[in-house]
Amino acid sequence: MSRIAVIIDDMFEDVEYSRPATAFKKAGHELIHVGLTEGKTIAGKKQGTTVTIDMAAEDASPDDFDALLIPGGYSPDKLRAHEAPVAFVRAFVETGKPVFFICHGAQLLITARVAEGRAMTGWTSIVQDIKNAGATYRDTSVVVDGNFVSSRHPGDLDDFIKASLDKLD
Repeated sequence: MSRIAVIIDDMFEDVEYSRPATAFKKAGHELIHVGLTEGKTIAGKKQGTTVTIDMAAEDASPDDFDALLIPGGYSPDKLRAHEAPVAFVRAFVETGKPVFFICHGAQLLITARVAEGRAMTGWTSIVQDIKNAGATYRDTSVVVDGNFVSSRHPGDLDDFIKASLDKLD
């Protein structure tokens, strides 16, 4: 089965992490949590879901993973302020392997400068950021564009999870 890197930091949107994580694990996939500091325990913004970082972004290689999950919330904004997570995301996208992102997850792709020419969706407040990055914004529950799978918000999770799992089969 697949090894999925989950790039994540404090204040992630709990359900945008927990529901896909549960579905991926149920399907037999392994999750490796990539963040700023190995061993640090982080928490979700609403429900306080805790996650321990397995690997620092500066030590992560896209070669070690089959897919990338970027949950939303404030986590992507926090991560994009640091070069290592941005460099990891940029390198991962360049591999052509699946990248799953929801809500504010597109912020990491925008900062990594890998959104141009792509179709995606995201949270309402970043629609203009997506367009300014040269991507085509689509207001729909899930957008699949090559190796990208994106959704707008927690209400889209069923479609997001199905499309993501389809990419892993």
